[in-house]
Amino acid sequence: MNARAAVAIQVHNTLGEGITWCDREQVLYWTDIHAATLWRYRPHDGALHQWSLPERLASFALCEADGWLLLGLASRLAFFHPSTQALVPVMDVEADLPTRLNDGVCDRQGRFVFGTLHEPATGPKQPVGGFHRLNHDLTLEHLPLPGVAISNSVAFSPDGGTMYFCDSLTRAIQCCDYGDHVDNIRTFVTLDDRRGEPDGSCVDRDGGLWNAQWGLGRVVRYTPDGQIDRIIDVPASQPTKPAFGGTDFSTLYITSARDGLGDGALASQPYAGALFFAEPGFRGLREPRFAGPPPHIIAAA
Repeated sequence: MNARAAVAIQVHNTLGEGITWCDREQVLYWTDIHAATLWRYRPHDGALHQWSLPERLASFALCEADGWLLLGLASRLAFFHPSTQALVPVMDVEADLPTRLNDGVCDRQGRFVFGTLHEPATGPKQPVGGFHRLNHDLTLEHLPLPGVAISNSVAFSPDGGTMYFCDSLTRAIQCCDYGDHVDNIRTFVTLDDRRGEPDGSCVDRDGGLWNAQWGLGRVVRYTPDGQIDRIIDVPASQPTKPAFGGTDFSTLYITSARDGLGDGALASQPYAGALFFAEPGFRGLREPRFAGPPPHIIAAA
């Protein structure tokens, strides 16, 4: 069963990513990575706001502490308070490697799990990056997962016992048994169409994995056993990440990118870089929040 996404708002993002619904504020947050910009959109009245950041913002998480976000900036983790624009550094990540942070979300225990992306000076990307977990006590833990060139598709099953992840260049989404330790790494699905790559994902309350497929202009729902169940066609070839939102989590929002598209492609895809939405007939879950110490305590220390 296919459906088609519609434009929620045209924002011309170069590399829109990381979309997250905040149920407390009833707003969407997302990032335009290359523009180093955090966006916020309130569907109820169309209010739109953006914040410029000191470096590229790859991913982020809501915090249990009201008003705060945990940012995955290109080189480091930091807390950010949009209302006051206070930025509290936490730590650098992979400082000895030519990588930047990329996809990340909180697990069901409120720990921030993220991966990195290789940025070589020359030549193709190589799987030199990794996946990490920021614990509640702000210790950083390297997860024993395969090396990665472009981390994506980080998501967790409703019970938190399965983690999904991928290296986009391999065109395969992996999964593993997840908890305080990770093991039993296995292939979940592989994209057969070589024109596309798996990008960001989210999970619905029935355990379906929704994956944005870069280059293929679609978001695909996979059942927990890896079967294609639904396809949402997106009027832009580079969708980047889906997220459920709305008062009952029944609306699927999708970010997209213009990055790398030539003049001809942009002419034929006038909505590339827009924020899209669809009503897929499934409901999502409330996004876990980072449950570490309140940032104002850190700032005052």
